[in-house]
Amino acid sequence: MADMTDSAFCQIVKQVTGRKDFPIVFREMVSSEAVVRGNDKTMGMTAIHEAERPLIQQIFGSNPQTMAEAAKIIEKSDNPDGFDINMGCPVYKITSNFNGCALMKDPKTSQEIVRKMVEAVKVPISVKIRLGWSDPFEAIKFAPILEDIGATLISVHGRTKEQGYSGTANWKLIGEVKKSVKIPVLANGDIFTPEDAIKALEVTKCDGVLIARGALGNPWIFRQILDVINGKTPTTPSLEERNKVVLNHFDLHMSQYGKRGVFTFRKHLTWYFKGISGIKNYKEKLHTITSKEDLIAVLDEIESSKVR
Repeated sequence: MADMTDSAFCQIVKQVTGRKDFPIVFREMVSSEAVVRGNDKTMGMTAIHEAERPLIQQIFGSNPQTMAEAAKIIEKSDNPDGFDINMGCPVYKITSNFNGCALMKDPKTSQEIVRKMVEAVKVPISVKIRLGWSDPFEAIKFAPILEDIGATLISVHGRTKEQGYSGTANWKLIGEVKKSVKIPVLANGDIFTPEDAIKALEVTKCDGVLIARGALGNPWIFRQILDVINGKTPTTPSLEERNKVVLNHFDLHMSQYGKRGVFTFRKHLTWYFKGISGIKNYKEKLHTITSKEDLIAVLDEIESSKVR
Protein backbone atom coordinates (compact mmCIF):
# COMPACT_ATOMS: atom_id res chain seq x y z
CA MET A 1 0.00 0.00 0.00
CA ALA A 2 1.48 3.29 -1.13
CA ASP A 3 2.70 5.52 1.72
CA MET A 4 1.84 2.86 4.30
CA THR A 5 3.76 -0.41 3.93
CA ASP A 6 7.22 1.11 4.22
CA SER A 7 10.22 -0.38 6.01
CA ALA A 8 9.11 0.78 9.45
CA PHE A 9 5.66 -0.76 8.98
CA CYS A 10 7.07 -4.06 7.70
CA GLN A 11 9.46 -4.25 10.64
CA ILE A 12 6.69 -3.70 13.17
CA VAL A 13 4.60 -6.45 11.55
CA LYS A 14 7.47 -8.90 11.97
CA GLN A 15 8.07 -7.76 15.56
CA VAL A 16 4.44 -8.24 16.56
CA THR A 17 4.09 -11.58 14.79
CA GLY A 18 7.26 -12.86 16.41
CA ARG A 19 8.43 -14.97 13.48
CA LYS A 20 11.16 -14.47 10.90
CA ASP A 21 9.49 -16.56 8.20
CA PHE A 22 5.94 -15.22 8.54
CA PRO A 23 4.35 -13.22 7.11
CA ILE A 24 6.05 -12.58 3.80
CA VAL A 25 5.75 -8.81 3.43
CA PHE A 26 5.15 -6.87 0.23
CA ARG A 27 6.79 -3.45 0.25
CA GLU A 28 4.92 -0.41 -1.09
CA MET A 29 5.17 -0.03 -4.85
CA VAL A 30 7.84 2.10 -6.49
CA SER A 31 7.95 3.64 -9.95
CA SER A 32 10.20 1.82 -12.40
CA GLU A 33 10.88 5.08 -14.24
CA ALA A 34 11.96 6.80 -11.01
CA VAL A 35 14.29 3.90 -10.21
CA VAL A 36 15.94 4.05 -13.64
CA ARG A 37 16.34 7.84 -13.28
CA GLY A 38 18.09 7.25 -9.95
CA ASN A 39 15.58 9.27 -7.94
CA ASP A 40 16.95 9.48 -4.39
CA LYS A 41 13.57 9.34 -2.66
CA THR A 42 12.49 6.28 -4.62
CA MET A 43 15.77 4.44 -4.05
CA GLY A 44 15.41 5.17 -0.35
CA MET A 45 12.05 3.41 -0.46
CA THR A 46 13.64 0.17 -1.67
CA ALA A 47 16.21 -0.15 1.15
CA ILE A 48 15.61 -3.30 3.18
CA HIS A 49 16.23 -3.97 6.86
CA GLU A 50 17.15 -7.61 7.46
CA ALA A 51 14.35 -7.91 10.03
CA GLU A 52 11.80 -7.49 7.23
CA ARG A 53 12.83 -10.55 5.23
CA PRO A 54 11.49 -12.42 3.40
CA LEU A 55 10.37 -9.31 1.51
CA ILE A 56 8.87 -8.75 -1.93
CA GLN A 57 9.40 -5.40 -3.63
CA GLN A 58 6.39 -4.24 -5.59
CA ILE A 59 7.06 -2.18 -8.72
CA PHE A 60 4.87 -0.46 -11.31
CA GLY A 61 5.30 0.78 -14.86
CA SER A 62 4.14 0.13 -18.40
CA ASN A 63 7.40 -0.04 -20.35
CA PRO A 64 8.77 -3.62 -20.37
CA GLN A 65 12.41 -2.60 -20.82
CA THR A 66 12.23 0.04 -18.09
CA MET A 67 10.58 -2.43 -15.71
CA ALA A 68 13.34 -4.96 -16.36
CA GLU A 69 16.09 -2.40 -15.91
CA ALA A 70 14.55 -1.11 -12.68
CA ALA A 71 14.34 -4.65 -11.31
CA LYS A 72 18.02 -5.21 -12.10
CA ILE A 73 18.96 -1.98 -10.30
CA ILE A 74 16.96 -2.85 -7.19
CA GLU A 75 18.20 -6.44 -7.14
CA LYS A 76 21.80 -5.19 -7.21
CA SER A 77 21.30 -2.45 -4.58
CA ASP A 78 18.90 -4.11 -2.13
CA ASN A 79 18.47 -7.78 -3.12
CA PRO A 80 14.76 -8.29 -2.33
CA ASP A 81 13.52 -11.88 -2.15
CA GLY A 82 11.21 -11.31 -5.09
CA PHE A 83 9.45 -8.71 -7.23
CA ASP A 84 5.71 -8.14 -7.52
CA ILE A 85 4.37 -6.34 -10.60
CA ASN A 86 1.45 -4.06 -9.82
CA MET A 87 -1.29 -4.64 -12.38
CA GLY A 88 -4.07 -4.03 -9.89
CA CYS A 89 -3.94 -0.44 -8.63
CA PRO A 90 -7.21 1.33 -9.56
CA VAL A 91 -6.12 4.87 -8.66
CA TYR A 92 -6.47 7.35 -11.54
CA LYS A 93 -2.99 8.87 -11.27
CA ILE A 94 -1.59 5.38 -11.82
CA THR A 95 -4.01 4.04 -14.46
CA SER A 96 -4.05 7.31 -16.44
CA ASN A 97 -0.43 6.63 -17.42
CA PHE A 98 -1.34 3.07 -18.36
CA ASN A 99 0.14 1.64 -15.17
CA GLY A 100 -1.51 -0.54 -12.55
CA CYS A 101 -4.83 -2.11 -13.51
CA ALA A 102 -4.73 -0.45 -16.94
CA LEU A 103 -2.29 -3.17 -17.98
CA MET A 104 -5.11 -5.72 -17.78
CA LYS A 105 -6.47 -4.07 -20.93
CA ASP A 106 -3.26 -4.89 -22.80
CA PRO A 107 -2.32 -8.57 -22.30
CA LYS A 108 0.49 -8.37 -24.87
CA THR A 109 2.34 -5.60 -23.01
CA SER A 110 1.64 -7.32 -19.68
CA GLN A 111 3.20 -10.52 -20.95
CA GLU A 112 6.24 -8.66 -22.25
CA ILE A 113 6.75 -6.97 -18.87
CA VAL A 114 6.70 -10.31 -17.08
CA ARG A 115 8.96 -11.93 -19.69
CA LYS A 116 11.62 -9.23 -19.56
CA MET A 117 11.61 -9.08 -15.75
CA VAL A 118 11.92 -12.86 -15.48
CA GLU A 119 14.91 -12.68 -17.80
CA ALA A 120 16.46 -9.72 -15.98
CA VAL A 121 16.62 -10.96 -12.37
CA LYS A 122 17.32 -14.15 -10.46
CA VAL A 123 14.47 -13.90 -7.92
CA PRO A 124 10.82 -14.92 -8.49
CA ILE A 125 8.35 -12.60 -10.23
CA SER A 126 4.75 -12.36 -9.03
CA VAL A 127 1.86 -10.21 -10.26
CA LYS A 128 -0.94 -8.39 -8.43
CA ILE A 129 -4.17 -8.08 -10.46
CA ARG A 130 -7.88 -7.41 -10.02
CA LEU A 131 -10.86 -9.37 -11.32
CA GLY A 132 -10.72 -7.08 -14.34
CA TRP A 133 -11.04 -3.52 -15.59
CA SER A 134 -14.82 -3.57 -15.93
CA ASP A 135 -15.66 -7.22 -16.58
CA PRO A 136 -15.17 -9.31 -13.40
CA PHE A 137 -14.45 -12.39 -15.50
CA GLU A 138 -11.41 -10.88 -17.26
CA ALA A 139 -8.90 -12.26 -14.76
CA ILE A 140 -9.92 -15.85 -15.53
CA LYS A 141 -8.38 -15.43 -19.00
CA PHE A 142 -5.68 -12.95 -17.95
CA ALA A 143 -4.07 -15.03 -15.18
CA PRO A 144 -3.05 -17.98 -17.42
CA ILE A 145 -1.12 -15.73 -19.82
CA LEU A 146 0.91 -14.43 -16.87
CA GLU A 147 1.59 -17.98 -15.75
CA ASP A 148 2.61 -19.04 -19.25
CA ILE A 149 5.24 -16.31 -19.53
CA GLY A 150 6.89 -17.03 -16.16
CA ALA A 151 4.98 -15.51 -13.24
CA THR A 152 5.42 -17.72 -10.17
CA LEU A 153 2.49 -16.36 -8.11
CA ILE A 154 -0.59 -14.22 -8.70
CA SER A 155 -2.49 -12.15 -6.14
CA VAL A 156 -6.10 -11.32 -7.03
CA HIS A 157 -8.16 -8.49 -5.55
CA GLY A 158 -11.83 -9.43 -5.68
CA ARG A 159 -13.10 -6.26 -7.36
CA THR A 160 -12.79 -4.64 -10.77
CA LYS A 161 -11.01 -1.35 -11.42
CA GLU A 162 -14.38 0.34 -11.97
CA GLN A 163 -15.53 -0.80 -8.51
CA GLY A 164 -12.45 0.65 -6.84
CA TYR A 165 -12.98 -0.26 -3.20
CA SER A 166 -16.77 -0.06 -3.27
CA GLY A 167 -19.08 -3.00 -2.86
CA THR A 168 -17.88 -6.38 -1.67
CA ALA A 169 -14.88 -8.42 -2.80
CA ASN A 170 -16.05 -11.40 -4.84
CA TRP A 171 -14.18 -14.30 -3.31
CA LYS A 172 -16.03 -16.86 -5.45
CA LEU A 173 -14.65 -15.33 -8.64
CA ILE A 174 -11.16 -15.29 -7.12
CA GLY A 175 -11.71 -19.02 -6.73
CA GLU A 176 -12.42 -19.28 -10.46
CA VAL A 177 -9.13 -17.51 -11.19
CA LYS A 178 -7.41 -19.99 -8.89
CA LYS A 179 -8.84 -22.86 -10.97
CA SER A 180 -7.48 -21.33 -14.19
CA VAL A 181 -3.79 -21.64 -13.22
CA LYS A 182 -1.39 -24.12 -11.62
CA ILE A 183 0.83 -21.58 -9.82
CA PRO A 184 -0.03 -20.34 -6.30
CA VAL A 185 -2.75 -17.70 -5.98
CA LEU A 186 -3.36 -15.32 -3.07
CA ALA A 187 -6.84 -13.98 -2.32
CA ASN A 188 -7.12 -10.27 -1.54
CA GLY A 189 -9.96 -7.96 -0.54
CA ASP A 190 -12.17 -7.50 2.55
CA ILE A 191 -9.93 -9.47 4.90
CA PHE A 192 -10.07 -7.55 8.16
CA THR A 193 -10.20 -10.30 10.80
CA PRO A 194 -8.63 -13.75 11.24
CA GLU A 195 -12.07 -15.21 10.63
CA ASP A 196 -12.23 -13.37 7.30
CA ALA A 197 -8.89 -14.91 6.31
CA ILE A 198 -10.05 -18.45 7.08
CA LYS A 199 -13.33 -17.89 5.26
CA ALA A 200 -11.53 -16.46 2.21
CA LEU A 201 -9.32 -19.53 2.06
CA GLU A 202 -12.34 -21.81 2.31
CA VAL A 203 -14.29 -20.02 -0.42
CA THR A 204 -11.46 -19.40 -2.88
CA LYS A 205 -9.35 -22.53 -2.24
CA CYS A 206 -6.37 -20.22 -2.69
CA ASP A 207 -2.89 -20.94 -1.40
CA GLY A 208 -2.89 -17.96 0.92
CA VAL A 209 -4.29 -14.50 1.51
CA LEU A 210 -2.85 -11.05 0.87
CA ILE A 211 -3.86 -8.59 3.58
CA ALA A 212 -3.72 -4.86 2.90
CA ARG A 213 -6.10 -2.45 4.64
CA GLY A 214 -6.86 -5.09 7.25
CA ALA A 215 -3.31 -4.73 8.62
CA LEU A 216 -3.35 -0.94 8.96
CA GLY A 217 -3.20 -0.15 12.65
CA ASN A 218 -3.56 -3.88 13.23
CA PRO A 219 -0.23 -5.70 12.83
CA TRP A 220 -1.64 -8.30 15.23
CA ILE A 221 -3.87 -9.78 12.52
CA PHE A 222 -1.12 -12.08 11.26
CA ARG A 223 -0.48 -13.51 14.72
CA GLN A 224 -4.22 -13.92 15.20
CA ILE A 225 -4.56 -15.82 11.93
CA LEU A 226 -1.84 -18.23 13.07
CA ASP A 227 -3.73 -18.72 16.34
CA VAL A 228 -6.91 -19.69 14.49
CA ILE A 229 -5.05 -22.00 12.12
CA ASN A 230 -3.46 -23.72 15.12
CA GLY A 231 -6.80 -24.12 16.86
CA LYS A 232 -6.20 -21.40 19.43
CA THR A 233 -8.39 -18.48 20.40
CA PRO A 234 -6.89 -15.35 18.82
CA THR A 235 -5.61 -12.90 21.41
CA THR A 236 -6.68 -9.27 21.27
CA PRO A 237 -3.97 -6.78 22.23
CA SER A 238 -4.49 -4.88 25.44
CA LEU A 239 -4.41 -1.10 25.41
CA GLU A 240 -1.01 -1.28 27.08
CA GLU A 241 0.35 -3.55 24.33
CA ARG A 242 -1.18 -1.35 21.64
CA ASN A 243 0.48 1.73 23.06
CA LYS A 244 3.84 -0.05 23.30
CA VAL A 245 3.66 -1.12 19.65
CA VAL A 246 2.64 2.40 18.62
CA LEU A 247 5.76 3.80 20.30
CA ASN A 248 8.00 1.15 18.75
CA HIS A 249 6.50 1.91 15.34
CA PHE A 250 7.00 5.63 15.93
CA ASP A 251 10.69 5.10 16.70
CA LEU A 252 11.20 3.01 13.56
CA HIS A 253 9.30 5.58 11.49
CA MET A 254 11.40 8.45 12.83
CA SER A 255 14.58 6.49 12.16
CA GLN A 256 13.49 6.08 8.55
CA TYR A 257 12.21 9.61 7.86
CA GLY A 258 13.94 11.92 10.31
CA LYS A 259 12.27 15.00 11.78
CA ARG A 260 9.44 15.09 9.23
CA GLY A 261 8.44 11.60 10.36
CA VAL A 262 6.47 12.96 13.30
CA PHE A 263 3.98 14.44 10.85
CA THR A 264 3.77 11.50 8.46
CA PHE A 265 3.26 9.10 11.37
CA ARG A 266 -0.05 10.73 12.28
CA LYS A 267 -1.85 8.71 9.59
CA HIS A 268 -0.85 5.51 11.36
CA LEU A 269 -2.32 6.79 14.64
CA THR A 270 -5.68 7.15 12.91
CA TRP A 271 -5.62 3.45 12.08
CA TYR A 272 -4.22 2.21 15.40
CA PHE A 273 -7.10 3.70 17.35
CA LYS A 274 -9.89 3.33 14.81
CA GLY A 275 -13.07 1.88 16.31
CA ILE A 276 -11.86 1.93 19.91
CA SER A 277 -14.61 3.01 22.27
CA GLY A 278 -14.02 6.37 23.93
CA ILE A 279 -11.12 7.42 21.69
CA LYS A 280 -13.03 10.31 20.08
CA ASN A 281 -11.91 12.76 22.77
CA TYR A 282 -8.26 12.09 21.97
CA LYS A 283 -8.32 12.18 18.17
CA GLU A 284 -7.37 15.84 17.85
CA LYS A 285 -4.45 15.39 20.23
CA LEU A 286 -3.22 12.34 18.32
CA HIS A 287 -3.49 14.18 15.01
CA THR A 288 -1.54 17.23 16.21
CA ILE A 289 1.48 15.67 17.92
CA THR A 290 4.78 17.36 17.09
CA SER A 291 7.18 15.20 19.13
CA LYS A 292 7.62 11.83 20.81
CA GLU A 293 6.96 13.54 24.11
CA ASP A 294 3.57 14.70 22.81
CA LEU A 295 2.75 11.15 21.71
CA ILE A 296 3.76 9.64 25.05
CA ALA A 297 1.66 12.19 26.91
CA VAL A 298 -1.46 11.39 24.85
CA LEU A 299 -0.92 7.63 25.13
CA ASP A 300 -0.49 7.94 28.92
CA GLU A 301 -3.70 9.94 29.08
CA ILE A 302 -5.54 7.33 27.02
CA GLU A 303 -4.17 4.49 29.16
CA SER A 304 -5.20 6.14 32.42
CA SER A 305 -8.72 6.78 31.12
CA LYS A 306 -11.52 4.29 30.65
CA VAL A 307 -10.79 3.90 26.97
CA ARG A 308 -10.75 0.21 26.03
